[in-house]
Amino acid sequence: MQEVSAQPGVVPELKPKSYKSSSELKKRLWRNKLLYVMLLPGVLYFVIFKYLPMYGLIISFQDYKPYQGITGSEWVGMEHFQRLFREPDFLNILGNTLILFGMNILFYFPIPIILALMLNELRGTFFKRTFQTLIYLPHFMSWVIVVSISFVMTTMDGGIINELLSYFGFEKINFLLSPGWFRPMYIIQIIWREAGWGTIIYLASIAAIDPGLYEAARMDGAGRLRQIWHITLPAIRGVIVTLLILKIGSVLDLGFEHVYLLLNSMNREVAEIIDTYVYTAGLRQGHFSYSTAIGFFKSIIGLIMVMSVNKLSKKMGEEGVY
Repeated sequence: MQEVSAQPGVVPELKPKSYKSSSELKKRLWRNKLLYVMLLPGVLYFVIFKYLPMYGLIISFQDYKPYQGITGSEWVGMEHFQRLFREPDFLNILGNTLILFGMNILFYFPIPIILALMLNELRGTFFKRTFQTLIYLPHFMSWVIVVSISFVMTTMDGGIINELLSYFGFEKINFLLSPGWFRPMYIIQIIWREAGWGTIIYLASIAAIDPGLYEAARMDGAGRLRQIWHITLPAIRGVIVTLLILKIGSVLDLGFEHVYLLLNSMNREVAEIIDTYVYTAGLRQGHFSYSTAIGFFKSIIGLIMVMSVNKLSKKMGEEGVY
């Protein structure tokens, strides 16, 4: 900010604003000390578990031996990255990862938005809270439980889905071993477990919308769908774009546990992704440097995707992540 002289007929004199002294800064920090204390656990989490481990990325450029340590291991440069791209199965594994990610964006990402819009339209408080509780509950189940429930429901020996197919005259389907059913099962399980939990941020954004906008729209004759299209969706568009950018940043990071529990020798051709490949080819065989190089490659791709999509969103008039 700059101060401007108000004398008529005189060219305004611009005076730079003086910076606050260190004593004023200390007073401000002390006045907001409780806020910084609340912020401290989050900062420590990122420092300890996100930033300090980045030192270990060095081993992706080494032939790392645990008994020699980082300082004593031989430096091999880009050898492990070259090995990754020379692997005959790399393109298939990368393709599987991108296909599952694309299914996440296409089928899962819109579901929490739709659910939030539907919940916002419910007027009965008891029914609304009950429905919210029911759709939140699956999030607190581990992937082991979710996959186990799917196993019990889809098994050939007494599974309720195959029993219903048999009852109506259809042939039973081996969902668990069929490569063609792996991806539908994967995305259905994600939607069932995470869609309800994903509505929380959207519901908070919808709650911040000025109710006067809806009143004005009703006076103009707008129905529920018109209000959603012209008021609710534009108001939460920034949140949708931000979450989409963050989602795209995890393009190669689909999570290990869920896919590994569904993976078997019959569907490996379509189910093997980068996360499971790191475990099987890297950690189980003791190739620590190779697995670290794969993780480094994933992080670089994620960073490039976030920066690219964020830049694109700004060109389209959105605020972006940064």
